[in-house]
Amino acid sequence: MSLSSVLKQRRKELGLTLLEIAEKMGVSEATVQRWESGGIKTLRQGRIAQLAEILNVSPAKLMGWEDNDSKPPIPSNAIPYEPPKHIAPILGCVRAGVGGLAVQEITGYDELPECYVDDGEDYFWLTVEGDSMEPKLEPGDRVLVRSQPSVDSGDVAVVIIDGEEGVVKKVRYGPDWIELISFNRYYPPRRFEGEDVLKINVVGRVMQSKHTW
Repeated sequence: MSLSSVLKQRRKELGLTLLEIAEKMGVSEATVQRWESGGIKTLRQGRIAQLAEILNVSPAKLMGWEDNDSKPPIPSNAIPYEPPKHIAPILGCVRAGVGGLAVQEITGYDELPECYVDDGEDYFWLTVEGDSMEPKLEPGDRVLVRSQPSVDSGDVAVVIIDGEEGVVKKVRYGPDWIELISFNRYYPPRRFEGEDVLKINVVGRVMQSKHTW
């Protein structure tokens, strides 16, 4: 079976709409329609793993490779694809909620590095928006965040400012103040002093980042 056939069959079996698949994948409904209609024959490895996870099938099943007769020839220099063993959700945004963090939208899943799997902590990926953290972090990059209510001075963290949407900033502490620092020199540090420090709520520490195209 082809990608389009497996996608259409499993989507109907699971009772999912094209829009629901699109929202989980973080793409447009029209893109999923093209996948299902056969307009796109293959996907990037990350997309294959993400869509297979949503449809609850193996990547090989999704791409129609389990049947040896239909499996395409593999180039001699090809690197075998191994689906990720552990994943963490990709959040479209994070906000303050009742009693803590409110997850507004899970746009997909990405691999959780092996070194973080057994430490008992919670992790999520967050997509960077805006240019305030350039050149180290560009719009569209992903940061892996370990959920924790505090970080050390100098750490890069996701923080919620005054109950609004979370942002990625370098955090620096003083005797009675907190500064949120952007990597982009055109954005001056934001300092919160006195009672205003209570407006800052740490969501988690940024552990690593990855550039996406």
